[in-house]
Amino acid sequence: MRNGYYERDYIMPIGRLRLRVPRTRSGEFSTELFEKYQRKDQALVLSLTEAVISGVSTRKVTKIVETLCGESVSKSFVSDIMKRLDPEIDAFRTRPLNLKTYRYLYVDAMYIKVREDHRIVSKAVYVAQGINEGNFREILGFMVSEEESEQAWTAFFQDLRHRGLTLPRLIISDAHAGLRAAIRKEFVGTAWQRCTFHFTTNIASTMPRKGSTEQRRLLKRIFNAETPQHAKVCKAEFEAFVAGDQKYEKACAILEAGFEDAIQFMMEPQLHHVSLKTTNSVERINEEIRRREKVIGIFPNAASAVRLIGAVLVDNHELMTATNRKFLKG
Repeated sequence: MRNGYYERDYIMPIGRLRLRVPRTRSGEFSTELFEKYQRKDQALVLSLTEAVISGVSTRKVTKIVETLCGESVSKSFVSDIMKRLDPEIDAFRTRPLNLKTYRYLYVDAMYIKVREDHRIVSKAVYVAQGINEGNFREILGFMVSEEESEQAWTAFFQDLRHRGLTLPRLIISDAHAGLRAAIRKEFVGTAWQRCTFHFTTNIASTMPRKGSTEQRRLLKRIFNAETPQHAKVCKAEFEAFVAGDQKYEKACAILEAGFEDAIQFMMEPQLHHVSLKTTNSVERINEEIRRREKVIGIFPNAASAVRLIGAVLVDNHELMTATNRKFLKG
């Protein structure tokens, strides 16, 4: 039996609606028209989610809602909306990788700030990008963890392997010691390509700023070679040009130590060289994450970081797989 009515507001993009809800003694009346506490139009909910993913701060989102509906919403409401992405992101993070073969694997890490136990701490975000047999890019996985270390990289790689990732021909990354150790441990038999951009930057940073134009040109020429043999000739020419100059001793030592790891891309088809010798492609993905992360500044917790970063990566993955344009030629 009904015992009168009580009123509830239903907010839509066109404004506020006042609803009369039957009051029953048993409390059995329910409707899918609105939720128990927050009743917002689904189209508006989707718009809010998209806005946050695109890099709009929660503070700006609340202002947008107020402009559209004449009502304000709390930051917690926007955060609750974002939680609706969790099932999709979890499915993306755990999907099997044994349905395709990935010839090349790019890995990189970036740092974010997260609130944890009333403190602001730094956490590492690990991202893996693969190139499948059709020469298309895919985001294979990501992880938010503690500082960059061998243990964390090993855990990340083990997750990829448990999901079915086979041994790639080549892994492209920077020269972080923990990362290199984890690659050797988890990808026995896979060649490692040291990012030539970072490598030449490290070498050049030890060289004099003035009067080194020709030396820098000869250095870059080494990693623009098409074959290992040609690269060795270019390396010898650089070393002969700076021989006897103590200002270049450290540069030569760094070059000698990392040379072989920096020319592994030359063993692959020549058309692929420009894409395989640096981590530029995966770093561009990190820039997309960073663009949105800067709006937030500090994540309230690790779960919110996983949620937003996962949403950005899912979007990027869909763009990569939806296009007919191959990442590698040939």
